[in-house]
Amino acid sequence: MKKARPLVVLLLAAATAAGAEKPKVTYDEARRRIPVRSLPAFWIGDVADLPGRWAKLTRAEVRRIAVSPGGRPLHLIAYGQKERCPRHANFNSAIGGRDPTAYMDKASRQKPVVYFVGPVHGHEVEGLTGLVSLIQVMETGRDLRGRAQPELRRLGDRCRLLIVPAGNPDGIARFEPRAIHGMPLDVFQFWAMGTWSDDTVAMWPDSKRQHPRTGPRVGYLGCYFNDAGINPMHDEFFVPMGPEAPAILKVAMQEGPDLAVSLHSHGSAPALLRPAYVPLEVQDEVRRLALRCYGLLEKRGLPRGGAFRPAPEQGNPPAPFNLVSALYHISGATAFTFECPHGVAGEKYSQVTFEQILDIQLTLYEAMLQHAVEEHSRLQAANGLRGAGSPTVR
Repeated sequence: MKKARPLVVLLLAAATAAGAEKPKVTYDEARRRIPVRSLPAFWIGDVADLPGRWAKLTRAEVRRIAVSPGGRPLHLIAYGQKERCPRHANFNSAIGGRDPTAYMDKASRQKPVVYFVGPVHGHEVEGLTGLVSLIQVMETGRDLRGRAQPELRRLGDRCRLLIVPAGNPDGIARFEPRAIHGMPLDVFQFWAMGTWSDDTVAMWPDSKRQHPRTGPRVGYLGCYFNDAGINPMHDEFFVPMGPEAPAILKVAMQEGPDLAVSLHSHGSAPALLRPAYVPLEVQDEVRRLALRCYGLLEKRGLPRGGAFRPAPEQGNPPAPFNLVSALYHISGATAFTFECPHGVAGEKYSQVTFEQILDIQLTLYEAMLQHAVEEHSRLQAANGLRGAGSPTVR
């Protein structure tokens, strides 16, 4: 069965297929066409102030896990105590030995571990805004708008949370508009994927056919990439080219998360994507989480996408083995990509406000934490461990 693709991907593919439709945008033009608007006070579209923000946290453990090619730090923000869990093998070897607990007996932990990876594509700051708001909830019980979030805080306290707010700080720093909201497709893609040397916008999928993005063919670099031209989502995971992806994966290897998300954005409705190169059982769990998330979004009057169908890898070419695939293979995490709407201009795209974008992010996190608590309780019950029982998720 042919895999369904998000609307924005189909639109980009159609635009790329027609040579006459490939837009040209100069840097000066892209700057002139940034929408005239006032970004809300809760919006986080830059990394410059993040270290100062982390220095004020009182409940979190804060640790620098890497430095980007541009000299910018990647931080891990953790809530909840790390539980000791004996390890005798890495995940890959444990699976080879047909005993995942040789890597980590996750059922023996009192709390599930949930891993949030913020934008590895610098223009996709919807996830950065959401994660900084989640951190605010864990610190104060309120999001960045000052709204009480008691259920999200309650669920967060029942888990160990691992948060990398900015997965590509170089790309975020390069993103001058600080939000895609209200931009037409050509300007959106300029800031996202950059241009070739003749000012032609590097539309998908051509944008991924030169990597690293360096050399005379490159015009404006775009915010997908770090300062060395590496897209962390498609690093060479066995022989890494950049520091961001290895740091993100090292956290996963050390912590063994139960659930992990890589936060992205696009033009369409919110969507949890099918993870590639993972067992069908893992895909099915992500689908169940997607249905939970979509139910909450619909209940709250927010847009939602459709649920994928689990499927083995097939086709020529097949799906890429990306950062999400690697997260599973290094830690056994149920890992997936979440795509949030930017609010791209035009009736073909999902029209959302800044407020709705934040609500979509927080709804995803709530669905994830509900799912993690319930699944961990079931895992403990199946193993006859103390602490198992009703997860009392509302």
